[in-house]
Parts: sequence; structure tokens; C-alpha cells
Amino acid sequence: MPIVRSGGPVPIPTLVVMNDAIIHAVEGFVTSPWVYAVLFGIAALDGFFPVVPSETLVITLGVFAASTGDPQLVLVIVVAALGAFTGDHISYWIGRKSGQKIFAKLKPESRSRKAYDRVGKMLEERGGLVLVVARYIPGGRTAATLTTGATGFPRRSFTFFDAIAASSWAIYSACLGYVGGAAFEDTPLLGVALGLGIAFSITLLHEGVRWLRHRRAPQPEAQETPAAQETRSAA
Repeated sequence: MPIVRSGGPVPIPTLVVMNDAIIHAVEGFVTSPWVYAVLFGIAALDGFFPVVPSETLVITLGVFAASTGDPQLVLVIVVAALGAFTGDHISYWIGRKSGQKIFAKLKPESRSRKAYDRVGKMLEERGGLVLVVARYIPGGRTAATLTTGATGFPRRSFTFFDAIAASSWAIYSACLGYVGGAAFEDTPLLGVALGLGIAFSITLLHEGVRWLRHRRAPQPEAQETPAAQETRSAA
């Protein structure tokens, strides 16, 4: 029975062939020895150019590690962590050199500025631990590394906490993919969808909890101006 689309009916056998072609193309990539070099590069690039979807790649490789045995899960985790660690240090260096100029160009109400302000506040409250926490906040990774560099956060402390952040992120993302691959060994694309769906759900839950906590937090009382204080005293 054909599946009808706006452009006309597409026979199911054709869809099966297309699906197999996609899987074979991806398998050809993940079984290549170059996959680890690509993974390292994308994980590093994502540290200071956040439009690159490094988490998607790590989850995908985790899926195929479970369903086909290639690539090796341990190597995916190690290479992803090293790439993220490298990219974070590049972002830290950029923040150290020109972070204040970058912040000055951001509009006060922009999402990027709000993210940087939020991370700056967290950095004051939690110190280097913010690097681990911000890793799981949308847009938080680059904001955290740039902010720590711009505020003059000690490089040795940055390296220590970032090693924890990069390692935990790599383990988390690769294992999400591995769970998806184990659940759908014969259909890796469904495994990728499951892994990405779990990651999105966790992020959505985290943001929802954070929003509720922020909404329920007591708002600071407005301070009286000196003129208002004088008027009240005179009364």
C-alpha cells in the first residue's frame, strides 16, 4: 500500500530502500578510522561556535556502538571529552582576551546576554562548579567558558572543573545513545531518535524546574529613595 504525500504516492519499498541507504551511509562513516578525528574536531568547535551539534554526533555514535559494535563506546567517550576539553579552553582564552568587548556588544534583552548574566551570577555563587552545571543548560557551555575567562577566573581551577564537565558530558551523551542503540539494534535511526528524545526531555525538565524555582523565589523589595524617606519621616 503506497504512502500518499503532497508530491504523490511513495511506495513503501522505496521508503525501505531510502532508509537502508541512509543507514549504510552512516555506517560507512562510523566505521571509518576518521570518525574519531571528526568527533574530536566537532566537539572542540562546539566549545566556541555553538551552532555545531556535537551532542547529536556523540549520541549517534553511541547508538551505533550498541547496535553494530563500531565505533568503540570507550573511545567515543574519551575522544568526545578531549575535544570538548580543548574547545572549552579555546573559549576560555577568547573570553580572557576579548570577553568584555563581546559582552558590551550584546543587547541587554537578548537571549545571549541573559545567558551570560545568568552564568555570571552562578559563577559568583558556586565558583567553578558552574562549568559542570552549565554544560547541561541550553547555551550555557559557551556562556560559562567565555564568562570564566572574561572575569579572570584562575586557569588552573578552570582546567580542573572543566575536566569534570567535559568527561561527565561525554559519558552522559554517549550512554544515552548506547541505550537507544540497545533498544533498537536492528533500526539504528530509531535508536538515534530515542537518544535525542531522552536528551531533549531531560533538558526540558531541567528548564521547567528552574523556571518554577525562579517564579516561586521571593522578589527583592524595592528600596526607598532618600526623598521618599524624608517625606515619610516628615509625616
